[in-house]
Amino acid sequence: MSTQPFRLATGGLVDRTRTLSFRFDGKSYHGQAGDTLASALLANGVRLVGRSFKYHRPRGLLSAGSEEPNALVELRTGARREPNTRATIVELFNGLDATSQNRWPSLAFDLLSASSLASPALVAGFYYKTFMWPAAFWEKLYEPLIRRAAGLGRAAGLEDPDHYEKAFAFCDLLVIGGGPAGLSAALTAGRSGARVIICDEDFRLGGRLLAERRAIDGRPAVDWLADTLAELASLSEVRLMPRTSVFGLYDHGIYGAVERVNDHVAVPPAHQPRQRGWRIYAKRAILASGALERPIVFPGNDRPGVMLSGAVRAYVNRFGVLPGSDAVVFTACNDGWATVRDLSAAGVRLAAIIDSRSEVHPEFRVLAQRTGAPLFTEAAVEATHGGRALRGVTIRDGSGKRATLTCDLLAVSNAWNPTLHLTSHQNGRPVWEESIQAFVPGALPPGLAVAGSAAGRFTLAQALQDGTKLGREAAIDTGFTPAAAGSVPATDPETNDLKPIWRVKGSGKAFVDLQNDVTDKDVELAAREGYRSVEHLKRYTTLGMATEQGKTSNLAGLAIMAEQTGRTIPETGTTTFRPPYTPVAIGALAGHHRGKEFRPARLAPTHQWSREQAAVFVETGQWLRAQYYPKPDDKDWQATVNREVLAVRTGVGICDVSTLGKIDIQGADTAEFLERVYINGWKTLPIGKARYGVMLREDGFVMDDGTTSRLGEYHFLMTTTTINAGKVMQHLDFCHQALWPKLDVRMVSVTEQWAQVAVAGPRSRDVLRGVVDAGYDISNEAFPYLAASDVTVGGGIPARLFRISFSGELAYELAVPADYGEAMMHALMGAGEPHGITPYGLDGLNVMRIEKGHAVGSELNGQTTARDLGLGKMMSSKKDFVGRLMAKREALMQPDRPSLVGFRPVDASIRLWAGAHFIGIGRTANTQNDEGYLSSVTYSPSLKHWIGLGFLKNGPARIGERIRAVDPVRNGEVEVEICSPVFFDPEGTRLHG
Repeated sequence: MSTQPFRLATGGLVDRTRTLSFRFDGKSYHGQAGDTLASALLANGVRLVGRSFKYHRPRGLLSAGSEEPNALVELRTGARREPNTRATIVELFNGLDATSQNRWPSLAFDLLSASSLASPALVAGFYYKTFMWPAAFWEKLYEPLIRRAAGLGRAAGLEDPDHYEKAFAFCDLLVIGGGPAGLSAALTAGRSGARVIICDEDFRLGGRLLAERRAIDGRPAVDWLADTLAELASLSEVRLMPRTSVFGLYDHGIYGAVERVNDHVAVPPAHQPRQRGWRIYAKRAILASGALERPIVFPGNDRPGVMLSGAVRAYVNRFGVLPGSDAVVFTACNDGWATVRDLSAAGVRLAAIIDSRSEVHPEFRVLAQRTGAPLFTEAAVEATHGGRALRGVTIRDGSGKRATLTCDLLAVSNAWNPTLHLTSHQNGRPVWEESIQAFVPGALPPGLAVAGSAAGRFTLAQALQDGTKLGREAAIDTGFTPAAAGSVPATDPETNDLKPIWRVKGSGKAFVDLQNDVTDKDVELAAREGYRSVEHLKRYTTLGMATEQGKTSNLAGLAIMAEQTGRTIPETGTTTFRPPYTPVAIGALAGHHRGKEFRPARLAPTHQWSREQAAVFVETGQWLRAQYYPKPDDKDWQATVNREVLAVRTGVGICDVSTLGKIDIQGADTAEFLERVYINGWKTLPIGKARYGVMLREDGFVMDDGTTSRLGEYHFLMTTTTINAGKVMQHLDFCHQALWPKLDVRMVSVTEQWAQVAVAGPRSRDVLRGVVDAGYDISNEAFPYLAASDVTVGGGIPARLFRISFSGELAYELAVPADYGEAMMHALMGAGEPHGITPYGLDGLNVMRIEKGHAVGSELNGQTTARDLGLGKMMSSKKDFVGRLMAKREALMQPDRPSLVGFRPVDASIRLWAGAHFIGIGRTANTQNDEGYLSSVTYSPSLKHWIGLGFLKNGPARIGERIRAVDPVRNGEVEVEICSPVFFDPEGTRLHG
C-alpha cells in the first residue's frame, strides 16, 4: 500500500490482495478491488476532483454516494466516453481511465476560474437581465457564448459500441434498498416462499452497515450482514440485484430500474450488455432507500476537504481510507459524534469538535476528552481557508469569540433527510416531521410501504423492526404464510438528538447548491425579486437542477427561503420529485431499439418464399414487402415491373397483401359503430359481402380507407392501409372507449394472425379452383364482386375468400392462418403453373392501382378530404359520423379546391415526375400561379406511356385541358393533358368478369 499513502494499514472491506491500476487526468494510480473511484483517489491523496459549473471554483468530494454534487468525471475514452459520472458510485476496475471536466487547460490550473472575478454580476437570473440589449447582439454574440458555456462534460460524439438490453421481471415483493431494513424485509418475505427482488444501487449490498462500526446481536454488524446475504442467496425465489438503481415508480405497481451489468469493466464481455433497463411488476414494494445526510451552509463550505460526516465514516470504515490527517468535526446532531469516534480510532488527529447545540450528552464530552480534541459548544464554522485544498477553519463560539484552527478535513453533520423521492412519483406530497426536522413520506402509492430511515426512523433498531414487520405484511398480502413472528435482532444503543442549523452567516460565498454554484445570497435575491414559490426558486436560481437534483441542497434552500419570507419550512413547501431518481443512460431506456432495430422490421408470413424467388424488398412502414421479382432476362427494374403487370393483365398473378391492417370487430352494435366511424352506410351490408369505406379524422380530413366484410350478423372484418393500421386501431379504441363506451363492440388486431394473398387476372378463378376445396362454388354467379366468405383449402384448412380488386382485374384475396402462408404460396403457384402464374410486387400493384385511379398513401396524406378524392358522394347525409361537420367547413367546400384527376403527357415519349407542380401554359412558374401537384406517377405498360394522378384546382371540370407540370428540383417541364383518373378499363368490365 506504499503507493496509497492515505490507505489504512488494516480495516475496511476492500480486497487488499487485488491491487488495481487506474488513471485520473492522465496520471497513473493504484487502488484495491472493492474501491470506488472516489475512495481510490482519496487513498492516493487526491483531494481536488473537479471545478464548479459557474465560477470554476475548486471542488473536492462531499459525499460517498449517488448524491455527490462535485466529483463529476468523464469515464473511458473515444466512443465509450461517458460524461458526468459521479466518482462516488464508480466501481474501480483495472484500466479505468477517468478525466476531470469543466476546466481548461487543467484541473489544477483552470483559466476559466477567472469567471469568479465577475461573480458579483453573475448572480441568480443574471442571464435574464443581461442579454437583452442591443438586440442584434443576441444572435451574433450572446447566444453563441451561452451555448458554448452551457452543459457539463463532453459527449463521445461517436456511436456507442456497446449494447443495452430491456428486461422484465415479476415478483410478489420488490425491496428497494439493500440496507438493514431492506434485507430484513427480503429475508422475512423470502422465508415464506414469496418471490422477492431486492435492488440496490451499490455494487455491494449492506447500505449503511458497510460504513458503520455497529453491533447486531452482540457481534459485528458486518457478520450479521454476511449471514443474511448467504441465506438470501440460498432462497430460490429471491433475486439479489446489486448495481441496480430503481429510478421510477409508475402506475399499477410498475417500477423502472437500470442494472449496471458491465459498468465495472473496461469493455463488456462479448454478447453481454453494458446496462440493462428493467421494468419490474411488483404486487407489493417496500422502499428501504435510507437517508441522505444534510450539509450546513456557511462561508467557504465548498472548499476541497469539507465533507459530510457520514461520508467520512464510509471512507474510513468501508474503504480503509483516511480523508485527511487533521480533522475538525462540525455537527448539529448526535450522528456527528460517531465520526469523532471512528476518526479517533483510525488514528486521525482531531483538531476540534464543534457542536452547534448548547447541551452535549455527557458521554460525548467523555469521548472528546479521550480524543484530546477541544470541544466548542454553541459554536459554528464561520469560514474556511485554503486554495485547492482545505488548510484551516475559523470558529465562532456562542460568546462571539473566534479562533482559527489548522486542519485538512472538515466533517459536517446536520442530520439526515429520508430518501423518499419514489413515494412522490405519483404526485404524492411529503409531510414535515418536526421531531426530525425533515420531510417524510405522505400518502403512499398503492402497494408501497416505507421502512427505516426512508420513513424517518433513523436508528438501526427501527430499521430492523420496520423491515421485519413490513416484509411479513407483504408476504401475507400476497398469499404466503410467514413463520411466526420472532424477536428482532438486538442492536447496540444509539440516540438521535438533533438541532439542525441551516446556515451560518458571514462574509464570503456560502453555497446552498454546490453543483450549480447557488449561494444563500442567490436565494435571498430570489425572495426579494418575487420568486418565492419553490418551483420559481428552483428555476430562477437553478437550485436543485442537474445530476444532484437537490439531494443535498433542497432543504437548506427551502429553509433560507422560509427565513426570508417569514414562513415555516412546511409552509414554504417542496419541489416536485419526478423520475428518474438518478440519471439514466438513454441507451438503457432504448435497449436494442437503435439503428435498424429502432423499429424492427416486420416480415410477412410469405417472406421466406419471396426471398426464394429473389424478390427485392422495400420498407413500407414497419414491414418489409416484396417490391418486385426480377428475372435474369429483365434488363432493369422497370422491365421487371412491366413484365409483372402485363402478366396480370393477360393471365394471372399473385401478390402478398398480408401487411394490410386487419381488425376483427364483433358485438351487437358493430354495424352502428361502423356507421359512426365511416362516411358511408353499413347497416344494410348483407352477410357475406364486403364494402369499400372511408374514415375521417375529427378535423374532416381523410384518415384511411379500405374494405370491411360482414362475416356474420355481428361479426365484421375491417382492412386498412399498411401504413395506417396502428393509427386506425388507436382511433377505433379511442372512439369506443371515450366517445361511445356503451356500444356493445369488441375489437382486436389480427393482422399477424392471417396470411393474405391477392390472386388477380383473367385466369385467377381457374387458379383458385385448384386450391379451394370442392364444395365451394366460386363461379361469377355464386361468388360475385365484393363477395366474402369462409372457405377451406388444402383439404380442410380454414380460410377466408374475398372478391376484392385493386388492380381492376378479376381478382380475389385468399386468407389462411399465418402458419400456412408459405404453403399457400406454393399451392397457388402449383395450381397456376398451367396458366403462367407470375408473382408481382408492390411496384406492379402500384402501377395497376394508378391505372385504375385508386388513391393510396400519396393521396391519403392527411391533407385531403373525401371530396378532394372524388368520393364526396359517398358521404352520407342521413347519419352522423366522425369528421362530418368539420368536413363541411367553407374552405374545404370551395369549388376551386384542388381535386383528384388524371394526367398524361401530350408527348407520349416523355416521362412524368411525382411532385411536379401545375402551372398554366404561358404563366410564370411561381407560387402565385401554382394550381396543384402530381401525387403519383408510373409508366403504364398497358397504355405504353407515362400516366399520373394529382390534385388540380377545380380539376374534374377541366378534363380535356392542357397544363404544364413543372419540376424545379429536377429542372423538368412537361405539357400534360388533364383526364379522368381511371386510365384502364373505365367501364369496369374486366373487374366483373
